[in-house]
Amino acid sequence: MGNELHRAGLRESELHAELSPYWRVSVVDVTGSTQLDLAESIHAGIAHDGDVLVANYQRAGRGRLDREFIASPSSALLFSFYKKVSRPRSEWNFIALLTALAITDALAEFDAGVKFNVKWPNDILINDKKIAGLLCQSVDAGIIVGVGLNVSMQQAELPVASATSLLLENFSQLDRNEILKGILQNFEKNFQIWQKQGSAPFISTYQERCSSLHRDIQIISPLGETVTAMATGISALGELILSDGVLVNSGDVLHLR
Repeated sequence: MGNELHRAGLRESELHAELSPYWRVSVVDVTGSTQLDLAESIHAGIAHDGDVLVANYQRAGRGRLDREFIASPSSALLFSFYKKVSRPRSEWNFIALLTALAITDALAEFDAGVKFNVKWPNDILINDKKIAGLLCQSVDAGIIVGVGLNVSMQQAELPVASATSLLLENFSQLDRNEILKGILQNFEKNFQIWQKQGSAPFISTYQERCSSLHRDIQIISPLGETVTAMATGISALGELILSDGVLVNSGDVLHLR
């Protein structure tokens, strides 16, 4: 009964009405993966710029590096959206950082008392525990962004000990509809600025929220190679700037202290 109180259904008509014309929201109860479904729609030529697909449950959800991400029905906010991009493809990696800022901006608007950080490039943290992750995938003339946010998961439902949920952190807003609207509205604002001006307006804010900077970290490359370093900043392309001047554009980061 307790879980049901925090797992209200997704309200497609409300989401579509309040977010259009920039976004077109569709809700499904169960699917394999919102990311895969949206990619198939794009390849079939039936997807549109601003399409958003939200699911109560994913049977085959995936995160970065094809890691499995499974959450109990209605316990997480699981969605993917498609945006066409006019800036050069070399700059597209920064969209992951824009999304991280949109998520943290939206959550802060609901509860300013909770401090959120970003672990470069794709994880949102509370007290060094992961609350959300995101995945960006280039498709044709645009990009699909997938987000998984732990909303009402109980301790026993968490995938790993280093994760947490909004419920467990006593967050004031657990309605997935309201959280989704906040994230998409903030992304829309950020994306329109980025399309015109590039990343410059966002780097300082991202660096302030990035807990991967100015500490010892281990970087694991997509090929499995590891290096221990200290990062000092974020480049205009969203790369991690190491203290020796090396730029890292992909990989997993482990915080060592």
